[in-house]
Amino acid sequence: MRSVFRALPTLYMAALTMAPFAIPHAHAGTGSGTGPGTGQGVALDTQMFVERVQTDLNGRTRRTLSSPARLVRGDQLVFVINWRNQGAHPLRDLSLSVPGTVRIDPDDASMEVSVDGGAHWGRIGDLWLPTQLGGERRATAEDVTHVRWAMLGPVQPGTGGRISYRGTVR
Repeated sequence: MRSVFRALPTLYMAALTMAPFAIPHAHAGTGSGTGPGTGQGVALDTQMFVERVQTDLNGRTRRTLSSPARLVRGDQLVFVINWRNQGAHPLRDLSLSVPGTVRIDPDDASMEVSVDGGAHWGRIGDLWLPTQLGGERRATAEDVTHVRWAMLGPVQPGTGGRISYRGTVR
């Protein structure tokens, strides 16, 4: 599948099928607003892997991806999403909700994040949240509720692509 994104994200965010993870909801933007789209007409085929880093007998570092039999806090995850526009209108972006048990890696240059449920989007360093004392603080990866990828141009019905990104079990 060819990528229709500005740059291919480093890992995939996928629907998680094992407890205590929730399945993220896909939102497809048609360019008609700033919040998340309706999610109608977007088909997702998702996979999740655990990334393990090991040193072999010769001292070389090896990275392996395996199916998640059991997840523990700190596990590095790789999410893969194959998506398809099954709606009637072209898509301009694709956004996913982030399960509360996963902290995503927001450093991917092609990914925007939201820390307020999809109402506002931007790079993590540009987003702020109110504090309990009436001030503001810079948002962190722990605050991310949604991720979004903008496409190079409209993605017509019947076409799709693949995205990926990294996360860590909280």
